[in-house]
Amino acid sequence: MRHSLLFTVLCLAAPAAAEAANIENWPTKYRFSDATEAALTGNFGYDYNDFSGDDRLEDKDFMRRKEFGATLKKKGAYDAMVYFDFQAKLWLDVFFRFETKALLGKDYGRIRLGYIKTPVGLDAGTSSRAVSFLETALPVQAIYAGRRTGLEWVLERPHYLLQAGAYGGKDLQGDNPGTTQAVRGVWTPINAPGEVLHLGLAYSQENPRGFHNGLGVSLPPSVRLRARPEAGLTDVRLVDSGNLVEVEQIQRSGFEGIWIHGPLSVQGEALQAHVTRHDGLPDYDVAGEYIYGSWVLTGESRPYAAGAVANIKPGHSYGAIELLARYSHLDLDDGTILGGRQHDWTLGANWYLTSHFKFQANYTKTHANRAGLATEPEIIELRAQVQF
Repeated sequence: MRHSLLFTVLCLAAPAAAEAANIENWPTKYRFSDATEAALTGNFGYDYNDFSGDDRLEDKDFMRRKEFGATLKKKGAYDAMVYFDFQAKLWLDVFFRFETKALLGKDYGRIRLGYIKTPVGLDAGTSSRAVSFLETALPVQAIYAGRRTGLEWVLERPHYLLQAGAYGGKDLQGDNPGTTQAVRGVWTPINAPGEVLHLGLAYSQENPRGFHNGLGVSLPPSVRLRARPEAGLTDVRLVDSGNLVEVEQIQRSGFEGIWIHGPLSVQGEALQAHVTRHDGLPDYDVAGEYIYGSWVLTGESRPYAAGAVANIKPGHSYGAIELLARYSHLDLDDGTILGGRQHDWTLGANWYLTSHFKFQANYTKTHANRAGLATEPEIIELRAQVQF
């Protein structure tokens, strides 16, 4: 009850704060005489989830994200970031990136070294502060590999983007030992403010390896593919492959698309994963897709740059209003592995009060079936977000 009251106070107090001061100009950056810029960055979101139709899902409200970090950059030369989520106790982006033009005199792309996102999964590659729905779609949750430590090259031109990366060792949490190679290509035949057509393909190949835990027990290379019911405040998974051991390789691939036409936009992805295993164990194939539409009632367009979308920038003193609808589907059944099938329908509304305050509401109707057990929960989700 205390947290619900806090959430309500945040929602009511933010508009008053917006009227009381010019909060577009937060003093979070410092510019040096040589044009180098140091900045603090953060994203804080307080969520409320209400569940019905499945007793395993409990109503909750708490801080969904407490992301905080720092950046250092010099335009046209380099940038660096250290970013941590104090709520999930997880490292986010930790990297150094430089422009080849600054070193070689000609633009051969950008090189980034550090702990960074792998490229299969357009929605997952979008900044957590800029997501259109409160949570990523089912197939993205299950198939996206997450961040890995490695080296990445990106070449961006007005009508295409090429990306390649190689990753190795463990991540910054000490998990996911092994190596990964990934590529992504994006074609943007239309690329102008408010008018975008984006078509992309991505592929990655991961070779996990076994390891010894703190007790000296040898654990084989493994993978587990699963998804929450598009709600972030529960650990319940309605579909779950279980822990698959003796994994030799995980191949992930995706097809992605974005269309933006003024205040209207459509985004979608089709994702799949193929798991190869040792010792005569059966291979495992999973697939899923989502599509959603967005209409900005106040007339603004979704910003697009570097192969991804960002938060809408309000063009009115009262902010910007966006309505959305999404369908997502995930199939984790293959042969004797009954991970289950699930599809969700979600309606959403976003209010971008300023560039720093964002409020979101989602209603999701879920249908999941695993090993003959069907469930159809309904979910109401709210978020108050502050970012800088």
